Amino acid sequence: MAEAVIGGLYVKGYAIRFSEPVDGRREYMETKFPKCFSTTDNNAAIAGADVVVLAVKPQVLRQVVSAMTFSNGNVLVISIAAGIKTQDILRWMDVAQPLVRCMPNTPALIGEGAVGLYATDRVTETQRDTTVTIMNAVAKEVMWVQDEAQIDTVTAMSGSGPAYYFLFMEAMTNAGIAAGLTPEEAKALTIQTCLGAAKMAQQSEDDLATLRKKVTSPNGTTEAAIKSMEAANIRQIIHDGVFAAEQRGREIAEEMGKL
Repeated sequence: MAEAVIGGLYVKGYAIRFSEPVDGRREYMETKFPKCFSTTDNNAAIAGADVVVLAVKPQVLRQVVSAMTFSNGNVLVISIAAGIKTQDILRWMDVAQPLVRCMPNTPALIGEGAVGLYATDRVTETQRDTTVTIMNAVAKEVMWVQDEAQIDTVTAMSGSGPAYYFLFMEAMTNAGIAAGLTPEEAKALTIQTCLGAAKMAQQSEDDLATLRKKVTSPNGTTEAAIKSMEAANIRQIIHDGVFAAEQRGREIAEEMGKL
């Protein structure tokens, strides 16, 4: 995710510094982003910065932030580390920096992300705008939540959501193959159908239920398929899956806070 954020900001001309301890990875990043300042020293990377983005694995976040020295108390810190609550990050930093917790998803890697954001009280409106600008480098949808607990809901919806769609597309592709299509044909039809439906949902003034009904002719093929899925409780299955992800998100946040 760090590479995606850097890449999105790099093409817009932002001054970027990054710290990367792994030699091979740092050399790759230096080649890809030659105008960026690179180092293995986190404090050298953040010296004099207005914004610091923490794009590290959750398991090492405490070690990273506890050793950081910020130039002043107004430096905006944006955490992309999944599952770590702001109260724990602030406790590990031992300074009350303005802090934003961010939950992106994997489509952000290709600039098509959906991102949820939560800000602590010290974050100013200008810093909120800055955060949105940074996230717009990798996301098409950026949303603020007022309650940090809602980040777990964002995680369950958009963070984990791509996997739900991959599962549905996998099942649809397999059904097409079982019905006689080649794997290539079934995959191509599935993906384009998904893309087309998503774009229609984005562009239409109709809600999702109305769009579905417009495709579902009485006694037609679509109605037969929908009735079969409804009989198998597809809505409840999806509901239970989202809430299972939300609950697991809360559990992970508690576990990570004890590291």
